[in-house]
Amino acid sequence: QVQLIESGGGLVQPGASLRLSCAAPDVTFRRYAMAWFRQVAGQEREFVAAIRESGGTTRYADSVKGRFTISRDNTKNTAYLQMNNLKPEDTAVYFCAAGSGIILSSLTRREAYGYWGQGTQVTVSS
Repeated sequence: QVQLIESGGGLVQPGASLRLSCAAPDVTFRRYAMAWFRQVAGQEREFVAAIRESGGTTRYADSVKGRFTISRDNTKNTAYLQMNNLKPEDTAVYFCAAGSGIILSSLTRREAYGYWGQGTQVTVSS
C-alpha cells in the first residue's frame, strides 16, 4: 500500500503561484513514477503533469506547459508541482498519483496509476 499525502493548495488571485507537495513516507519512492491530475466537480479527472522514477523525463498537459513544473526529490520521498501564472481555469481539486512500471507512452493516462492521494483544493479567483 502506498500512502500519498498532498499539501499546498489554497485560494490565490490570478497570476499568483502555488507549490503543491506530495509526500510518500512509507515506500521506496524512487521506484514510482509520479503524476498530478486535477478534477472539477462533475467532470472527469484530467492529466496535468508526470515525472518518471529518476526525474529525467517529464510530461505536461498543453494547458499548463510553460506555467507548471513537476519535480521530485527522491531523498525526501516527495514530488512537487510548481504552478505559476495561475488562471481561474486552473481551479480544481489536484490529486497526486503514483505508479510503478509505467511505460513512457502511458505516463499521461489515469489508468496507469495505482495509488492516489486524497486531493487538495486549488482555487484561483479575484
